[in-house]
Amino acid sequence: MKQIQAVQKALPFVVQGFDCDNGSEFLNWHLLRYFQNHPQPIQFTRSRPYHSNDNAHVEQKKRACVRQLFGYERFANPELVTMMNDLYTNEFSLLNNFFCPTMKLFEKKRVGAKIIKKYAKPETPVQRLLAHPAINSQQKTALKNIYNNLNPFVLRSTIQKKLNAIFKTCSVTYVMRQR
Repeated sequence: MKQIQAVQKALPFVVQGFDCDNGSEFLNWHLLRYFQNHPQPIQFTRSRPYHSNDNAHVEQKKRACVRQLFGYERFANPELVTMMNDLYTNEFSLLNNFFCPTMKLFEKKRVGAKIIKKYAKPETPVQRLLAHPAINSQQKTALKNIYNNLNPFVLRSTIQKKLNAIFKTCSVTYVMRQR
């Protein structure tokens, strides 16, 4: 619950929905109750059983963000949770949200048997936020101030140092377990 509340506090907008990619066997009833009893109830959805493509966008982002950052290694050391959360919450999310543009599909139509897709020009998530009418001028100023104080090269260097520490801890744990 603390992580969800931290995310809500960090976002410059109100969360209106939460999509969970877990099946009903993993449904967190505390989380469901939290969203239902929230001052502004939050729609809580999950994927349908046997519909593997329900979470295609979530899975794509997991590949683009988590897997490219940490790889497919199995992390069994509880010490790593804090280190990984710190890296992902701070430097990696700043680099991703402020400096990595993505393309967003804005039109998709079928012409005969062919599907034609049209994309908007690539923008970073922050650029999309700044253009959104629900973001007020105070929030926009805060985002611009964060951007002006960031250096992508420093962020990338810090990410690499933290990744080295994480994988060093993994290898130490792995060596100790083999003995």
